[in-house]
Parts: sequence; C-alpha cells; structure tokens
Amino acid sequence: MANILITGASSGIGARAAGILAAQGHTVHGAARSTEAIARIEGVIPVALDLSAETSIRDAAAAASATGPIDVLINCAGYGEFGSVEETSLSDARAQLEVNVLGAIGLIQAVLPGMRQAGSGRIVNVSSLAGEFAAPLGGWYHASKFALEALSDSLRGEVAQFGIDVTLVQPSYVATDWHDTAMDRLEHASASGPYASMAAAMRRYFSSPALAKQMSSPEAVAELIAKAALTARPKTRYRIGPGAGVAVALSTILPDRAFDALTRKQFGYA
Repeated sequence: MANILITGASSGIGARAAGILAAQGHTVHGAARSTEAIARIEGVIPVALDLSAETSIRDAAAAASATGPIDVLINCAGYGEFGSVEETSLSDARAQLEVNVLGAIGLIQAVLPGMRQAGSGRIVNVSSLAGEFAAPLGGWYHASKFALEALSDSLRGEVAQFGIDVTLVQPSYVATDWHDTAMDRLEHASASGPYASMAAAMRRYFSSPALAKQMSSPEAVAELIAKAALTARPKTRYRIGPGAGVAVALSTILPDRAFDALTRKQFGYA
C-alpha cells in the first residue's frame, strides 16, 4: 500500500480522489487550507496546507511523511483567475501562479529527496485542457496550466533516472463549483469596462444547459487520478472529457487565427 499526499482534498475532485484511494487501503493525507471537510472523509488524514506559504508547504510534507516516506504526491488544488489580461491586477495574477504553479512545485521539491532515496515515487499534477491552448478572458489561468505542463515535462526527464514517474491529468469541463469561483473572478475583473460584453457572453456560456451536458463527473476524474497515481506504467498525460482529444488536435492543426475564430464562436463573442 502507498503513502499518498493529495492537495485540494476538502472538496470536488480532490475530495473524491482522496476517498477512492483511502477506500483501496492506502494511507492518504488530504491537504487543504480548511481541514474540517477532510476530517469527514473516511480513512483520510487531514493536513493543513496554505500553498502560498513556504513554511506551510514544508510542514504539510513533513506531516504526511510521519507515516512513512511519501510514495505519491497528487497536486490537485487550484482555481481559475478569470478576467481580461489588461484588467486583472498583478497581485491577483501572482496569487494565481502562487497556488496553481509555485505551491505545487514547492511540494514537489519537498517530497523529491525522500523519493530519490527510496528509488521510486509518483507525482501526479492535475492540469487541464487549458494547459494545451488558451482562450480570451482566461489568460492567467491558462498561463498557470501552461507552466505546470512545461514544468512537469522537464521534471519527468530529470527524475526518471531515480525511478520516479511524473504524469499529468487534463480534465475538460467538470461538474464542480470551480466554474462558480472562476465566474466570480471574471466578475471582479471585467464585469464593467471595455470587456464587459465579452465577460457577459462567457458567463452565459458557463451557465448554459448545453455545457452542463458536456461536463465530466467529479467521480470520473477522481477515478482517473487514482489510476494515474497507481498504475505500474503511467501515461505521461491522461485526458478526460467529451471531445478533449479533438480540441487539442484542432488547436495544433488549425492556423492560429482560425482557432481564434472557433473560440470566439464557441463562447459567443461578437
């Protein structure tokens, strides 16, 4: 059985993945800023974690190591900073990168020495299709996922020599409250001003019944994360969501301006 540390375990995909892994008999440490909800997940050990604080990151890794070396780290925590690039404050942009990128890398740095010593380990970074291509009004969120993808690719080449695997999980739309937070951030940055009509179109898109039908369930994504964490020979990337592979292919095949036009049509921009 594995000793596992998973972030974002207080709700949504992270909570479900933590529960699945604990039910399989693994030692699971679920980390988040608030641990009350984690304590209610059967078999999961709550760990306090603030991804914007280096001390908290080190303390969380140490707490998870109390039951033995960490075999698997799953970076599942994250949120979407939405709004135009022009109107999103640099402080909000920094917060996005702190949580989605630097906090995840901080945990990786904290667990790698133990994995190297053990000669084995698995790092699962939960990214998004947003790490493959970008759309208007999500620039900083896309930037965070592009960065996580690049760092994961570099890291995979660096740590393979030590018997450590790095894999990415790339969900498309998932039926969680993630979208509510993203739209709140969009409202904060761009509800008024020169991008207001574009922001209104995006809000309509995310609240549409048609989109709801395309969303993966949190359970399906959580099961895929568990597979990526434990399968003997993991893929470098696991995509999930209707049309996920097609979307990535189109972003590669189509000329940039043609893909821009397709994106504008998708979100209903004028």
